[in-house]
Amino acid sequence: MRAIATGLLIIMAVVFVVSRSYEGGHAAIGFIRAFSEAAMIGALADWFAVTALFRHPLGIAIPHTAIIPNNKDRIADTLAQFLKTNFLIPQVVARRMGGINLAQAIGDFLVQPGRVATSQLRTGVMNLVAEILESLDPDRLGAQVKAGLRHQLEKIAIAPALGGLLAAFIADRRHIPLMETMIRWAGNTLEQNEDLLRQMIHARTNAVLRWTGLDEKLANSVVNGLYRMLAEMLVDPAHPMRLRVQEGLESLADRLRNDPALQERVEGMKNDLLANPAVGDWWQGVWERLRRSMIDTARNPDGLSDHLGHSLAELGEALRRDQALQTQINRFFRRSAVAVTSRYGNQLVQLVSQTVRRWDATTITDRVEGAVGRDLQFIRINGTLVGGLVGLCIHGLELLVF
Repeated sequence: MRAIATGLLIIMAVVFVVSRSYEGGHAAIGFIRAFSEAAMIGALADWFAVTALFRHPLGIAIPHTAIIPNNKDRIADTLAQFLKTNFLIPQVVARRMGGINLAQAIGDFLVQPGRVATSQLRTGVMNLVAEILESLDPDRLGAQVKAGLRHQLEKIAIAPALGGLLAAFIADRRHIPLMETMIRWAGNTLEQNEDLLRQMIHARTNAVLRWTGLDEKLANSVVNGLYRMLAEMLVDPAHPMRLRVQEGLESLADRLRNDPALQERVEGMKNDLLANPAVGDWWQGVWERLRRSMIDTARNPDGLSDHLGHSLAELGEALRRDQALQTQINRFFRRSAVAVTSRYGNQLVQLVSQTVRRWDATTITDRVEGAVGRDLQFIRINGTLVGGLVGLCIHGLELLVF
């Protein structure tokens, strides 16, 4: 459009030069010259006016030119005030929301024939989740999540919590299966390493015992004694060793809840563990696997997608049928919108103002000119044509009067 407007100005200049050369040859030449001359004046005047909005014409710093770049801060404040006055008012938001049955519209969308809407929403949600997870920096996000978890764990007094958990564990007798599992594990370990234990006993006996063969009897006695003790512990709930272990667990649970010295040591161990780089590396790997799993699920939802679509369709039917539910949901959205406007309206206005203020002169000029540039070039074209018509009128009046 800029090229068309400029080309029209050049055409008028050529017509003016040609008509000026043949002036006097015919009466119509005078009208052509008057039209082209006035058209050039109108085109140049409107070119100056349009250019002066965005920049200095021909680079000359004429006063009151480059209006938009020079006044971008005032434009930002005016735009923000316009939004605040005409849109971000709780009364206006409440009035607009009051005439909208948003709940029914959502229900209609979810239960369209063929479940097209449900499928679109399902696909859109899944793709949005996947794109968000893929766009986020995994290292940075993992570090932020890790820092957040560490901050929360640092605030938790872990010793009393462990003590309460252990006490409840013992009170419900849930420690017994674990104890029996440990006894069986000890028996299996002893069986797998019996030869090694016998060799250790042989190696630690003196030469006399080995010469007399008593070391073998001693090894048999030790091994058989261990087997017998483990078997008795496994079958006898009242075995002294089992009772001793239970007493130790009960004492530990009580100390974790009431012993400041032990609590301090446990907290120190917790903080050392959280500060260990190996724990951070482990969590980073866990987070990355979790993130990739969520992305794969979102990209290939299969059964999860079908279940979600069915649930959304049922929700849509409920929203369409239940008037009371519609009223509650619409009231919730209306109150939420009013609350957001009341609480954050000024912040939104300031965001608009500060954003425009941060734009440099070139940015705001390009954006405004890109939005209304075609219409501004039509002003130049209209100025050319209107100027030419005014020139015809003036030339005609001149001939009639003079």
